[in-house]
Amino acid sequence: MNQSENAYTALAMASLRHYLETGKTLKTPENLPAEMLSRKASTFVTLHKFGQLRGCIGTISPIRRSIAEEIIHNAISSGTADPRFPAVKINELADLTISVDVLAEPEPIQSSDQLDIKRYGVIVSSGFRRGLLLPNLDGISSVAEQVAIARRKAGISADEPVQLERFEVVRYE
Repeated sequence: MNQSENAYTALAMASLRHYLETGKTLKTPENLPAEMLSRKASTFVTLHKFGQLRGCIGTISPIRRSIAEEIIHNAISSGTADPRFPAVKINELADLTISVDVLAEPEPIQSSDQLDIKRYGVIVSSGFRRGLLLPNLDGISSVAEQVAIARRKAGISADEPVQLERFEVVRYE
C-alpha cells in the first residue's frame, strides 16, 4: 500500500488486481483496521479512468461477514460485471482511480424534501424493485435528478408511488 492510498481503496485495488491476475477471489488480509474486519456494512466500489466512470457496483444491504469482504467482492464486480462497461483489463489498472463508499444504515423519509444531494444518498423502492444513488456525485445537480436516476436504475416509472430512504456514506478516495 503506498502512502497516497488508504486501507479501503488499497484493498479494493488489491482485490481487483488479484482477480485479474489469478481468476480467484482475494482472501481477506488480516492486517486491516479492526472496523473493516469486525463490522458489517454495505459498500460501493467506484472505478474511474481518466476522470470518466469505468465501473460502480455495490450492495444496498450488507451480504458478507465484514466491510472487508464487501469491498473485495464489490471491487471485482465493479471491474468485471458492471453491465455498462466491458470488463477491466489488467493493463488498465495503472490508469484507474478507486473510491470506496461505506454506507450508513438507511432511514425512511416521508418526502424528497428531506434529501440533500451532497449529504445523502437515496434508495427508491416499489415492491421488489429498488434503486440506489450515492450522494455527492459529479453531474447530479438536484434532488429531483437524484431521485429520477434512482427510479430509472430500479425500472420504476416517474408516475409510480415509491418509498424513499436516505443514507449517509463515508467515502474513501
